[in-house]
Amino acid sequence: MIMIMFDWRTLFDRAPHRTVRTGQALFRQGDRVRYMYLVRSGEVALERPMAEGTTLTLHLAGADMPVAEASLFADAYHCDAVARTETVVAATPRAAFVDALRRHPDAALGLIRAHALEVQAQRARIEILRLRRVADRLDAWQALNGAPGPREWVKVADEIGVTPAALYRERARRKSRQV
Repeated sequence: MIMIMFDWRTLFDRAPHRTVRTGQALFRQGDRVRYMYLVRSGEVALERPMAEGTTLTLHLAGADMPVAEASLFADAYHCDAVARTETVVAATPRAAFVDALRRHPDAALGLIRAHALEVQAQRARIEILRLRRVADRLDAWQALNGAPGPREWVKVADEIGVTPAALYRERARRKSRQV
């Protein structure tokens, strides 16, 4: 395993913080990319509004995760960033972030590592979503992540692409089989 000596998140240590209320947008699709963001606490969803009025969740960024880091190379954001909970983000100007990565190659490697882990997680999620039955999706998710905490089931439902009610029914089926 390659050891990273400089954590890329330290590039945000002197960055100002901003609180984003639940449901409030950090930015909207089409806004010009001016900053790079790091979630300090809370959760931000990257969402794409669909033509029929629904929203497609592309990614959930939690504490110590970047928000829309792929936008580092774009002129405008390709989705909305909406706080799922009250969230605190650190914001640093994009140009300053790029300059810092140039000065600290280990930070750039750390960011690449974070992206690689995210790609792995997204590939696993795609495979889970390809499964037809809720039971199979839940089994696959638990094989990768273990048992969720008691208050995490709604998040699990979102991650495996089912309604909380469908997941609740599957959990009830499993409990009835154990009795």
